[in-house]
Amino acid sequence: MIAVAETSESPGGAEIAPPHPPLGSLFLRFLRFGALAWGGPVAQIGMIRQELVEEERWLSPERFNRVLAVYQVLPGPEAHELCVYFGMRARGRIGGLLAGLAFMLPGFVLMFALSVAYVRFDLRTSALAAAFAGCQPAVVALIVRAVHRIGSHALHDRALLGIALAAALATLAGASFALVLPLAGIAYAAHRGSDASTLHGAAFVPLLASAVPAASALAPSVLALFVTGLRSGLLTFGGAYTVIPFLRADAVGASGWMSDAQFLDGLALSGILPAPLVIFATFVGYLGAGAAGALALTAGVFLPAFSFTLIGHQWVERLVEQRRTHALLDGVTAGVVGLIAVTALQFAHATLTSAPAVAIFAAALFAAFRWKAKTAVVWIVAGAAAAGWVTMR
Repeated sequence: MIAVAETSESPGGAEIAPPHPPLGSLFLRFLRFGALAWGGPVAQIGMIRQELVEEERWLSPERFNRVLAVYQVLPGPEAHELCVYFGMRARGRIGGLLAGLAFMLPGFVLMFALSVAYVRFDLRTSALAAAFAGCQPAVVALIVRAVHRIGSHALHDRALLGIALAAALATLAGASFALVLPLAGIAYAAHRGSDASTLHGAAFVPLLASAVPAASALAPSVLALFVTGLRSGLLTFGGAYTVIPFLRADAVGASGWMSDAQFLDGLALSGILPAPLVIFATFVGYLGAGAAGALALTAGVFLPAFSFTLIGHQWVERLVEQRRTHALLDGVTAGVVGLIAVTALQFAHATLTSAPAVAIFAAALFAAFRWKAKTAVVWIVAGAAAAGWVTMR
């Protein structure tokens, strides 16, 4: 249970009292975290752990590990959810809300400004068009790397690998993720012997998200963008890259409002910002309905990350601690890996259409697998932009 008066045990058994900073100080503290949020979720979580757990002892390392484990199996960006959790421990629900908003604010402001510039100055037809064209194969390489990274952790037995492959084939055949993901979770839960009551109770997140209608319109309404963001936010199992196929399903194509090239441009821009990758939802929303669309889609994507802690964390934590539910969540994650793999193939088909693009993709993929620095993604995208500027004008 999370409450302001909650304590956590230190390794020696002594209780650690939660802090109680002024709300303004709390907001500024997490605003600084957001401004320094380079390098993806691993680096972001490491920064939060270093300062709040190891240096300042807001809670014990053992409790931190248990909390992180809960968020790793829930949808949403883990680093952002941890900020909401720490803020709530410090100052209750208002503290959690302020901490979460502060952490996402720098990335949102920067992405919003870049979205305005992208549209107002028509950057795809400007002198920067070649640089954006160079970024696109690099982003495809980063998605391929994400499939490998997520899959290496999520597909830990042959059944899960088979489910991921089946989900990919079903998606290629035209099946909706509204059918694929619940079936993936139920199939693996049945394989592991979970009983029917567990299957029905634990499938609430993928089934709820699958039931949310898509915002498929050339000029989507603000409400439709919020709803599609909410659906995507409920399905981000396994990391921020998992939101890509769900947003693309609505935003790209004959009934969408973006091209694959524009979608990849948004991903490239988000890769150079200090923010969770899902902040590219701001770009997608802006191209759909301007400033109001950017706010609506961003709010929808991040709402589950706030809600699991501010409203339902106690119940969800109990659910996640039931080992019988792990199999269903593992199956859903395997299905999502299959969906991301298909998305990577679709992007590759649309993007790798010239020798320079293939060369940039190969170089970026090599760098993504070999380069472990916090700012590797930033430099990979920047290098690809430079290569595009030289070779694709």
